[in-house]
Amino acid sequence: LIFVLLTVFLSKNLLTRPVVACTTTLDRPTVAHQIHISHRSYAGSKAASLHWTSERAVSVFLLGLLPAAYLYPGPAMDYSLAAALTLHGHWGLGQVITDYVHGETSIKLANTGLYVLSAVTFAGLCYFNYHDVGICKAVAMLWSL
Repeated sequence: LIFVLLTVFLSKNLLTRPVVACTTTLDRPTVAHQIHISHRSYAGSKAASLHWTSERAVSVFLLGLLPAAYLYPGPAMDYSLAAALTLHGHWGLGQVITDYVHGETSIKLANTGLYVLSAVTFAGLCYFNYHDVGICKAVAMLWSL
């Protein structure tokens, strides 16, 4: 099921996205409007496409991982969830920073804060998995309330 979802989701038709659209007006023959703004270091490169595809792959992976964690709880599933959830959150908040934080110093501070937050989140989830009941068991305990 996960393989079918990945194949359909990552097909070539779904991975193509417009970057620049051209319009014709009476004043100017061609005006280019940027539709999607990627991270500056990735803009216009193969790395941007790979990053975008990786974000979608992790999202689809989480769709399969959540039911699997319910059916087969254990340490491997707990650490897989910790890694996937942290990466998913890191990339999502990174896009928020890209879209809403402006100014060179502000962007550097926000990105530094994001890396610290992601590292602390992953370390905290790993600590919880090792020293406590783990993510799967904790969710099961919450559901049993």
